[in-house]
Amino acid sequence: MPHPYMPHPAPPPPGPVARLRQRIGPIHTARRVFKPSRPDLVEDAFIARMQRIRTLVGLAAVVWVSVAYKVSGSVGEVAEDRLDQSWSSVLVLSVTFPVAVGVLLALTAPSARRDLLRRAAKPVGAMEALIAAVFVFPLMVLTGFVEGRFATDPAMTVVTWVIVVLVLVWVLPFIAWGVGLALLHVFRTADIHQTMPPLLAMTLVWEMTLVDLFTGAYAGVPGPVRAVFLLGAPLSVTAVGLWELRRLRTQYEISVRGMLVR
Repeated sequence: MPHPYMPHPAPPPPGPVARLRQRIGPIHTARRVFKPSRPDLVEDAFIARMQRIRTLVGLAAVVWVSVAYKVSGSVGEVAEDRLDQSWSSVLVLSVTFPVAVGVLLALTAPSARRDLLRRAAKPVGAMEALIAAVFVFPLMVLTGFVEGRFATDPAMTVVTWVIVVLVLVWVLPFIAWGVGLALLHVFRTADIHQTMPPLLAMTLVWEMTLVDLFTGAYAGVPGPVRAVFLLGAPLSVTAVGLWELRRLRTQYEISVRGMLVR
């Protein structure tokens, strides 16, 4: 048994496979693409914990309503519904983001606009990376690649199978992880300013609520319960977002006003 005051031995360095996975693996790549990396980024563990709790509670509530009121016929349908809603959120956010940047450019001091556009490059790149990865699947279907259109000889058959396997083991995990990280970090908009993620999250959740309202979400749920679940998500996200903005202002002196002059 080692002496309590003796330092623990350093962990062994990662092997070549682990280093390769950290460099080009889909999950590690998604983290590099979708997590903000601004050098002066404030990382508050309490804010991150509140966001995770809110996400898990919201997911559990939706699953419970779907099962209890038979909105979905099976667990698979519930998972499919959540995946569809997550992708819809990404698409809505992709439209909302450039509008928000345009508003910021109009409000920001002229001397700071060039810097704002520079900092918006990484969020735009993350958005483009996710859309491009998702576009791989319809592209393979439309070109006939999945049906073996290009497998005209043994060599091309091998190439076709290699590409299909690569898409399944790399592109698909990258998309799954990327969608979650893109929504959690709101397309890494903290690289622009740390107040942007809560502001955009509040905007996005109210937009998705309007989408649910006009598309008849939870149609099989009683009226009062449907109202609770339509308004529960935007109200809870808004509460967490306002609390996050207040904490950033009081604990770290980071405010929306500062975004317009930085």
